[in-house]
Parts: sequence; C-alpha cells; structure tokens
Amino acid sequence: MTRIAVITGSTRPRRRAALVAAWVLEVAERHAGSGDVSFEIVDLADFDLPLLDEPVPAAIGDYANEHTRRWARVIDGFDGFVFVTPEYNHSYPAALKNAIDYLFAEWGDKAAGFVSYGLHGGIRAVEHLRAAVSEVKLADVRSCVALSLFADFKITDMTQPGEFAPGDHQEPTLTRMIDEVVAWSTALAPLRAGRAAAGEVPA
Repeated sequence: MTRIAVITGSTRPRRRAALVAAWVLEVAERHAGSGDVSFEIVDLADFDLPLLDEPVPAAIGDYANEHTRRWARVIDGFDGFVFVTPEYNHSYPAALKNAIDYLFAEWGDKAAGFVSYGLHGGIRAVEHLRAAVSEVKLADVRSCVALSLFADFKITDMTQPGEFAPGDHQEPTLTRMIDEVVAWSTALAPLRAGRAAAGEVPA
C-alpha cells in the first residue's frame, strides 16, 4: 500500500491549516483512496518538537532524543507527502522548517506536493519550500494548490480562522496534484526499497 501523509504545516493557535488539511484529506480519500492508497493527516502540533536540539547532523541518523525518534518513525512510515502551509513573510512557518530539518533519510526518495494559502495564495512559501525539500531528497511535483485568503475563505475577524470555502476551480487542481504525488511515490518505491536493503533507512 502507498501511504500519503497530509502534513499540517502551521502550529499557530487559531490556524487555518487544520481546515485546509481536512479538505485535502476529504478530497484525496474521495478521489484516490483505495485498497492500494491511503491518506492520513500528520499534524505538527501533535509532536511539540523543540527547536532542533540533536547533537549530530540528521544525515547521520543517530538520534539522541525520543521526540526525534518518534517523529522519524512517523515520517519513515509514509511514501509521500502533501504539505499544507501558510505564507509568513514571503516564506513558510518556522515550525515546518524545523520539522523538516530534524530528519534526513526518512524523507528521501518520496514525493511531495503542496497546498498553500495566504494573501497571494501562499505561492512564495511554496517556492521556498521546494528548495528545502529537494535538499532532503524529496521529489516535488509540479501541480500545487494556491488558496487566497480573499477568495477561498470567509473571514470577518482576522484573529479567527473563519470559514474555509474553496472555489470550484480548486478541487480539480488538488486532484491533479494528488494523482502526481501518488504516481511519483509509487514509482520511487524501488529506490526506497534499495536504500532500506542497504541499511540507509532507519528501521
């Protein structure tokens, strides 16, 4: 089975990421969920990762802390990812960067897609995120979903998440991206198996 994680990339109280991630999961399961493919939300807020505190680089894979080992076990169990991210100051949240930096081999030879949101659709966050994930050997797909805070949300109070109401044109883009992530994750399986056989991926 190909397992795809929908990573909720914001940990801010009253965040909108949880609303978007729930939509991604619902569409993914309806569109592509089957006996061969499964989808699951992985919420960074559930892991409470401190600022990176491992004494050796992640590429070595010798994790000293239980919170790192727990995070590694979760990520290692997936074959691909859909990152849900807001745009903060032309980039993506520090919590998401921190979570990526904690690991290395667990990300490798898997596919990544992106769903972003912000005043300009979060596209600048995705451009930064593409560079970061490529460094940990994630293969990022072309299609991505860019959600506007003006057009895809109903917000009357900026201190509250508001109502998520994506435009009709957003779902076809999302399903196309999901198809790409599933296809690439499946195609990369032999590379992951080869690295596991060579002992490069933590058990």
